[in-house]
Amino acid sequence: MTDAALWRRLAAELAGSAFLAAIVIGSGIAAQRLSPGATGLELLENAAATAAGLFAIILMFGPVSGGHFNPVVSFTDAALGGLSWRDAAAYLPAQVGGCIGGAVLANLMFSDPAVSISAKHRASAGHFLSEIVATLGLLLVIFALARTGRARTAPAAVGAYIGAAYFFTSSTSFANPAITVGRIFSNTFAGIAPSSAPSFIAAQVVGGVLAVGMIRLLYPGVTPAQAADVIVPHAQNGQAGAADIKSAASDLAGDGALPQAGRVGLTDAAATSEGDWDAPGSDRRQ
Repeated sequence: MTDAALWRRLAAELAGSAFLAAIVIGSGIAAQRLSPGATGLELLENAAATAAGLFAIILMFGPVSGGHFNPVVSFTDAALGGLSWRDAAAYLPAQVGGCIGGAVLANLMFSDPAVSISAKHRASAGHFLSEIVATLGLLLVIFALARTGRARTAPAAVGAYIGAAYFFTSSTSFANPAITVGRIFSNTFAGIAPSSAPSFIAAQVVGGVLAVGMIRLLYPGVTPAQAADVIVPHAQNGQAGAADIKSAASDLAGDGALPQAGRVGLTDAAATSEGDWDAPGSDRRQ
């Protein structure tokens, strides 16, 4: 990747992380105001909005950067060879900064102070274990799909997993150090006290380390090219790869959905572009 392409990916990670925090925190504030005192309903509303929003923002920014929005995802990708360690390190401040900015934005959208430090204490042994499990499960979903050629289903799968993990973990599944830091800056339903954040982040790191081991155990053949398609396939400079166009042309031709001229146009476009674009499975670690 060139430096220009890296900056483009960083911009996508920054914006995507900001949207993620705004969705999580904003929907939490809305849930509190719409269903005051009904904690279960508030959590359901927060979980549903987060799951749907995560699905959408991965689709939105994934073709540019992969749609990580999560340092644990990026560093796990680096450990498996799909992303350079330099790029993973560069993603980190973009993801954290985006989540902090998204928290501020969510506060302002609901006419709250731009920054209000959360007083919601969450640190406990149960929460620590929950964050290990939530992070481990999230990474297994992502890399299992990449390894088995189903990465295009990842936006829906990730959204569904996080929505479910809101309820089967006592921590409500943060599973992301960047969003953990961002949620410090909102003293609302989705916030976390600064004193609780280190425990959550440590658990998430442990979950990430365990995930690398389990991925190598369960999917020993995972290649850097497959890891590079995490969370969704993304080609250099965020453009669709030739393989994507060929696949679309083949699917449409097989279904009879396009006239012959349309099929030829798509196939020719793929052939013309093959020399200029990186296919989603190519090694992008340079």
